[in-house]
Amino acid sequence: MLRISRDLAIDLNDIEISFVRASGPGGQNVNKLSTAAQLRFNTRGIAVPDDARARLDRLAGQRMTKDGVIVIQAQRFRTQERNRADAIDRLLELLREAMTRPIPRRPTRPTKASKQRRLDSKKRRGDVKAKRGSGRFED
Repeated sequence: MLRISRDLAIDLNDIEISFVRASGPGGQNVNKLSTAAQLRFNTRGIAVPDDARARLDRLAGQRMTKDGVIVIQAQRFRTQERNRADAIDRLLELLREAMTRPIPRRPTRPTKASKQRRLDSKKRRGDVKAKRGSGRFED
């Protein structure tokens, strides 16, 4: 069992990992070995609140299919074990981020003194710029 949060844990048997050939540079090794990990996890099988499910859909983006299956490709490392661990870590991070509720923003208003300081600094800057062009000679 992998613990995501206080009230959510997933079973390792629910995660399907297959190994495919990695793309990109790597010499002959990339043509012979299947080291890239492809992780598939069905999110319909876990019980999460509706708001967390909406955040998960938004965060997963194109990694989630229409059936609710998250597909993660991991090919950063040269060994199957490290790519497998990387894919699982990325899935856990995605689920943890979806389970945390965002802190609502409380709109604030600037104070009167901060408005006055802003206007004073704008006035000083405008005076500096206005004095730049007054260097004409009178004949």
